[in-house]
Parts: sequence; C-alpha cells; structure tokens
Amino acid sequence: MWRDKSRPGALPLGTAPKAGLRWRRIIAPGIAAFITFWLLIALGVWQLHRLTWKEGILRDIHRAAISAPIPLPAHPTPFEKVSVSGAWISGKAALYGDEVHDTPAGPVAGAELIMPFREASGAVLLVDLGWVPQTSPTPIAAPNNPAGYLHAPIAPGWFAGADDPARGLYYTLDPARIAQGMGLQGVAPYILIAMGPMPPPGSALPQPAQDLPTPPNNHYEYALTWFGFALVLVFEFVFFARKRLLDL
Repeated sequence: MWRDKSRPGALPLGTAPKAGLRWRRIIAPGIAAFITFWLLIALGVWQLHRLTWKEGILRDIHRAAISAPIPLPAHPTPFEKVSVSGAWISGKAALYGDEVHDTPAGPVAGAELIMPFREASGAVLLVDLGWVPQTSPTPIAAPNNPAGYLHAPIAPGWFAGADDPARGLYYTLDPARIAQGMGLQGVAPYILIAMGPMPPPGSALPQPAQDLPTPPNNHYEYALTWFGFALVLVFEFVFFARKRLLDL
C-alpha cells in the first residue's frame, strides 16, 4: 500500500483516522464550554434571586409611599417615610449643589436649601427642604414637623466642586461637614429629604421632593442576558465541534 514518505507518521492513502483521535480534538474545548455554560446559568439564576429581593424592596417603598410618615425611629431603615417634631435652629442654613430651573421669568440659578432641626429629644439633624432660587443661603420659615425620607452621606466624586463653608455652599452631601460649617457638632449621620406639595411656579419657597427614591429593577433583563449567552454558547460549540470533527 502506498504511503506518503514526505509526511512522518502519515496514514496510508485511503485509511480513515481513528474515531478516538477525532473526539480527542474537542475534549479540551468541550470541558471549557461545559464550565462556561454552567457559570452563565448560575449568573442567570443569581439575577433571578436578585429580582425577588429587589421586588421586595419596591413593595416596601410602595407601602411607605401610600402610608402616613412614621416618627423617626432610633434606628431608621432605608426606604421609609419618616417625620420629626421639634424646632428649627434659627439663623443657620446652607446650600447644596448648583442647578438652574426654568421659571415663568426665565432660567433661574439655585440650589438645595439645608437647615438644621432640633428634635424634641434634643438630637440635631439636617433637613434638605428642596430647591430654592438662592445663590446665598438664607433661612426661611418652615413647618416644625418636616417629613420625608433619609439620605445617607455621599462621598465626594472626582468632578465634584470644592465646598465653600465660609459662604455656606456645598457640592458634597456630607452632613458632618455641612454641620461643621454651621458650627454644629454631633448631628445625625444622615439628612432628611423633605417631601411635600410643590409651591406655585415662580415662588421663592423650596421645591420639596415628590416621591420616595426608587432603585432601578433590571434584574429580569440581566437574567435573560445570561441565559441567552448560555444558549448561544451551546449553538456555537455544536458548530465548532462539527467543523472540528469533519476537518480531518
């Protein structure tokens, strides 16, 4: 039988390769594809668990939104509407951020007005009353029972503006730093974001928050994405293996 002597180990002409040699060529890719497939499935299942968890949070937010605010507890939890009673600390205010709003008179610059509030228990917390058309913080008369939701401190970002405590202007929502600029110590480690009705257009009164914050819920789409990747991997491996087995 004729053998091609120019190729060491070449099979005689007309001799088919052994079946074991063909399958050996896809063992390593098959193992990698098998591990990747189950990793993608695990990520999809994890997103479904996250979906259930997020839907529970959204239910709690909806329940709080349609309920009356509760007195601020000693250990408040996220996503609840709370109220406080006491009195405002007079003569102190700060502005947070820098935002232009459209008004009947045209674009007007302003910021979030923050004022300190002393609860009946003696504890002090800062209250964000909402956007006001001010460029220099000016205290206003406000109800002695503000209600809203609590906001944790925000770490300064790379592009955050420089705070100016001397002028009462801040670009990072840090209650400790803002309170220090007001000459206050020992304030609560969070800020109360006031909620309430909107004032008439063009009014100088604060524009409080209208809704509780709602986190995004994209976990169902994420789960479909991971499961879709797993399905694509199966088809890709089938085509790859078929070509690898026939390409001998």
